[in-house]
Amino acid sequence: MLFNSLQFAFFFFGIVLLYFIIPYRFRWLLLLVGSYFFYMCWNWKYISLIVVSTLIDYFAGRRMVALPTRKKRLKYLLLSLLANLGLLFTFKYWNFFFDSLNTVSSALNFSFQVPYVNVLLPVGISFYTFQTLSYSIDVYRGVIKEERHLGIFALYVSFFPQLVAGPIERASRLLPQLLKKNDFDEYRTVSGLRLMLWGLFKKIVVANRLAIYVDAVYANVEFHSALSLLIATYLFAFQIYCDFSGYSDIAIGAARVMGYDLMKNFNRPYFSRTINEFWSRWHISLSTWFRDYLYIPLGGNRSRRIRANLNLFIVFLVSGMWHGANWTFLIWGALHGLYAGTSKMTLAFRNRLVEKLHAPKSIVNGVRIFVTFQLVCLGWVYFRASSIGEANFIVKQILSFDPGTLFVPALDQFIYGLLAILITLLVDSGQEWFGLMKKFVKWPRTIKWMVYLALAVVMILIGVFDESQFIYFQF
Repeated sequence: MLFNSLQFAFFFFGIVLLYFIIPYRFRWLLLLVGSYFFYMCWNWKYISLIVVSTLIDYFAGRRMVALPTRKKRLKYLLLSLLANLGLLFTFKYWNFFFDSLNTVSSALNFSFQVPYVNVLLPVGISFYTFQTLSYSIDVYRGVIKEERHLGIFALYVSFFPQLVAGPIERASRLLPQLLKKNDFDEYRTVSGLRLMLWGLFKKIVVANRLAIYVDAVYANVEFHSALSLLIATYLFAFQIYCDFSGYSDIAIGAARVMGYDLMKNFNRPYFSRTINEFWSRWHISLSTWFRDYLYIPLGGNRSRRIRANLNLFIVFLVSGMWHGANWTFLIWGALHGLYAGTSKMTLAFRNRLVEKLHAPKSIVNGVRIFVTFQLVCLGWVYFRASSIGEANFIVKQILSFDPGTLFVPALDQFIYGLLAILITLLVDSGQEWFGLMKKFVKWPRTIKWMVYLALAVVMILIGVFDESQFIYFQF
């Protein structure tokens, strides 16, 4: 069941209606059954994975709290880690890992073959396994208490707005919210629906339309010019941003309607002046997860500069692998690791250079935003390409500076895509520099409804209603 489908619209409004009608004590059960149904609409068999993960982590949490020291709790933490990461490895990385191992063994004339596992990748497995892992780790550390109500804990793992693609919520934030009584609130409901509308606009009008051009070019890169490849890469940058942030907006908005506050997952990342700032704005729930559960345990920035940069590089490598079982994602993560380390090491030098140039702050920030965006787009080439060889070919073609002929399948459709990007940039710019949303909510109701209607009309006129999956569903 996709957020950009009529099926979800009927499902969501049915759930919300029942949520505020039935007694409070039964709401958790409604949301749990609804969340399981939501997931089973994709593939009913894989609900068993969520149930298994839930039961193991619930049991591990209860056992850890009963033990006085971390040393005694460790075996239950290891149970959670092995179970969740084992599921993730089996379904997501088994074939990739052993294909690579088979390739190496064949090159060395070793007879080593592992059978191929022919299974579908469960939707959202990377998200809900990381969410349950954070719970187990926090209970082990003594940061939070265990959740004793199995049903509430199961709902925490499977809460349908953020089950498939996040945000990856911490138990300390979401579990207490699942225990409180939420009455209907008009302001909160309107705010949530407004965010859902904007998320749908970004998905249907921007991401889906840009995908037409991007998919056509990246499907046959050898037949396209440097200019077409460059344009397709820039368009993909906006496609993936609007696709993923659109999903997050719908998820946050849907939860808000029912009274739940999910964390902000995107904060206009393409206005970042450095790569490190980019990662404080892009997929915030994942970047903070890696910071708290991998970077800091590795030593963070408390070590020497070389070790701190190595820690950072390791985090980005793991982040790359989290995104997919392909060497392209590993290269993408490695690039961002190099970017982030280099950015930290050269920050003082760059600041001194800016002081000597006496350049206006607005120009300096503009240059920094431009350079950061180019570096991010270079990474997107490896993220989007099907292989490292294909990605290298695209980069080589673009750097040849031989523009060639621009591929335009249909001029009006191409213009619609550019118009959609322009609208998104205008809204993000207004929010970034002028606090547009705070001003918008104070506008007269008539003006606000005219804006909502205009967005709806634009969606109907130039939106692409193919009910395509969100990009991050594959992770």
